[in-house]
Amino acid sequence: MNALLVSTGIVALAEMGDKTQLLAFLLAARFKKPLPIILGITIATIFNHALAGAVGVWVSQFLSPEVLRWVLGLSFIAMAIWMLIPDKLDEDDVSLASSRWGIFGLTCITFFLAEMGDKTQIATVAMAARFDDAILVVIGTTLGMLLANVPAVFLGEKFAKRFSPKLIHAISACIFAVMGILTLLKVDQFFSSLM
Repeated sequence: MNALLVSTGIVALAEMGDKTQLLAFLLAARFKKPLPIILGITIATIFNHALAGAVGVWVSQFLSPEVLRWVLGLSFIAMAIWMLIPDKLDEDDVSLASSRWGIFGLTCITFFLAEMGDKTQIATVAMAARFDDAILVVIGTTLGMLLANVPAVFLGEKFAKRFSPKLIHAISACIFAVMGILTLLKVDQFFSSLM
């Protein structure tokens, strides 16, 4: 359950102001059809994060526990720093010209591509390597994406104005930094030895 809750919370916070949330605003404003956009976000995220989760599991099998601890700890700290860099939606990330794929297909393709190498995909790799249950991590990261992006689809700009992306990114950065430090200090092993 810890893997599900942590991954949901981290990704929901990390997505606030992220380029994929900006993409959700853009698609919602352009097409005004929330259902195919939400379904497209869901399918794209499941495939993207399942791929990332598989990479995380694969990495954890080839590294010794000590090396994995250092890689994960430093990765979480790097994610904390990366969270403080604001995202913007590049024109190259999405072309909203008329699409033969329809709204659902366009959303699937653009969200999948926008997530490639994104903070939340890298976080999914790290959390899948960290936790014993990659399936719960992928479910959690997908839920986190939906928690951040579904309101963006329905509420658009009104939603964006109510939240300070800088504050939310700072909170997310703190969470990643704490996870990194705790991983490097083997805090989870300390608590398990007490029980």
